[in-house]
Amino acid sequence: MTTEIKAPTFPESVQDGVIATWHKKPGEAVSRDELLVDIETDKVVLEVVAPADGVLGEVLKAEGDTVLSNEVIAYVQPGEGVSNGAPVVAAAPQTAAVSAEVTDIKAPTFPESVQDGVVATWHKAEGEAVSRDELLVDIETDKVVLEVVAPTDGVLSKVMAAEGETIASNQVIGQIGGGAATVSAPAAESAPVANASGEAAPASPAARKLAEEKGVDLSSIAGTGKDGRITKEDVVNAAAAPKPAASTAAESKAPAAPAVKAPTVELPGSGDRIEKRVPMTRLRKRIAERLLNATSNTAMLTTFNEVNMKPLMDLRKQYKDTFEKTHDGARLGFMGMFTKAACEALKRFPQVNASIDGDDIVYHGYQDVGVAVSTPNGLVVPVLRDVDDMNIAQIESGIRDYGLRARDGKLGIEEMTGGTFTITNGGVFGSLLSTPILNPPQSAILGMHKIQDRPMAVDGKVEILPMMYLALSYDHRILDGKDAVQFLVAIKEMIEDPARILLQV
Repeated sequence: MTTEIKAPTFPESVQDGVIATWHKKPGEAVSRDELLVDIETDKVVLEVVAPADGVLGEVLKAEGDTVLSNEVIAYVQPGEGVSNGAPVVAAAPQTAAVSAEVTDIKAPTFPESVQDGVVATWHKAEGEAVSRDELLVDIETDKVVLEVVAPTDGVLSKVMAAEGETIASNQVIGQIGGGAATVSAPAAESAPVANASGEAAPASPAARKLAEEKGVDLSSIAGTGKDGRITKEDVVNAAAAPKPAASTAAESKAPAAPAVKAPTVELPGSGDRIEKRVPMTRLRKRIAERLLNATSNTAMLTTFNEVNMKPLMDLRKQYKDTFEKTHDGARLGFMGMFTKAACEALKRFPQVNASIDGDDIVYHGYQDVGVAVSTPNGLVVPVLRDVDDMNIAQIESGIRDYGLRARDGKLGIEEMTGGTFTITNGGVFGSLLSTPILNPPQSAILGMHKIQDRPMAVDGKVEILPMMYLALSYDHRILDGKDAVQFLVAIKEMIEDPARILLQV
C-alpha cells in the first residue's frame, strides 16, 4: 500500500517552508523513521522521516520548492528497492558491505543568520572505514560547533574541505566510496586509538572532544569503560594527573595521530621570550564583531544600584533542601530568583523589553530572557523562552541544562537566537562591579556581581550585610534614564522582599 509523506504541521507564525535537502532518491529503500528530507522555514529546519518501510516512490517536491503545512511531498511504496543505486544486501558478520557508488558528505543547512562555517576537526582520515551515523567532522560556525555524521557505511574515500577551510551551507566536503571495509565485531562506536600498552582502545565522542579541549593524548590513557573504552571521566583524570616526561621510544612505536587543537596556549617559562600566534576562532571573532557593533551603533549607558542579599539568602537556606526534593533535584539558586524578578520588572516597563528595528520600536508581548554562559570557546547566550510561564524550578533546571550543554558544545543555533533581555553574572568569577555590553537588538542587559559583606547604615545603626552591586546597561535611544533606574529599583525591591515576586506587587 502506498503511503503519503507529508510536510509537518507548521506553527501559526510560519506560513510555508522550502525543501532544503532530500536524503533519499526515488527507487531507494527506506526504513521507518529514517530521515528523508529537511524542510527549512524562516525559523528552524524541520526533519521529515519515513512513515513506513518500503521504497521512495514519486517525489512531488524537489529541492528548492516551497511547501505548505501538511502538504504531500512524496510517496513510500512497498518493496525492497535499492540503496544508492545498488541492490540491498545483508552485511556479513565481519564485513560492512557498501555500494560501489560514491555518497557525498554535505555540510549541514545553516540558518539565515549564519553565512558560512569552518572545518574544525576531521575525526577520520582518507581510507578509513566509517559506519552510518558515526561522527566524521566538526564544523565551527560563529554560534555553535556542528557535528556531521556519516550518511552510510563505507570508506572515507576523499576529503574535499581540509581543516581550517571555509565552507558554505550544504557544500560537499567529502565522499564515502565503495568497497568493503573490514570492521571488528561488534562495531566500535568511535575510531580506536592506541593506549599506553600499545593495544587499540576505543574512545567515546565526548571523551575525544574533551581530550582536544584539554590537550590530552588519548594514546596515554587506559580506558576504564566497557571493553576498555576511554570515557570522559578517564580524560578528566588524565588531565588532572601530572604529565610524565615524553618517551622518544614510545613515540616511535605509536601511530601518527591527527593534530589536536587545544584551546589553551602553553609557552615555556624560565626567562624564555617566546611568542606564539594562533588564529582566532570564528566564535571569538563573532563575539568581537558583536561587541564592537554594540558600542558603535547604540547610545549605551549604565546605571548602578546595590541590593541587600540577606533576605534571599535566608529564604534559600530555609527552603533549599525542601525545594530540591520537591522539584526532582532542581537546585534553588540566585539566578532563578533574579530571572523571575527581571521578568516581572519587564512586564511593568515594556520599553525595557522592546527593541529598535530601523525607525520603528518593536514592543514584545513576551519575555524571552537570555542567560550568558561562559564556555572554553567563548561566551554564548542561550535563551529561556516565555519566562513568565515558568516557575523558579523550571528556570533553574533550564539554566543548568544550558550550562552543561554549552560546556560540551551541544547547544543548537535556535537555542541562542532571539531573546528580549539578557542577564549576565560576573559575580561567579569574582567581579565586584562591571558595565555589561548590550546584546543587540535588545535594549538592556542586567549585570549581577559578587556578594560581599559591607557595613551598611540600617535605622541609624551600622550592620554588616551581604551586598551585591547591580548594573543595568541600556540603549538611551529607546530608554530614558528615569525608566532604566526605576526598572533596576523594581528588581532590587523584589530581591530584598521576595514575597513581592509571588504577589506581583
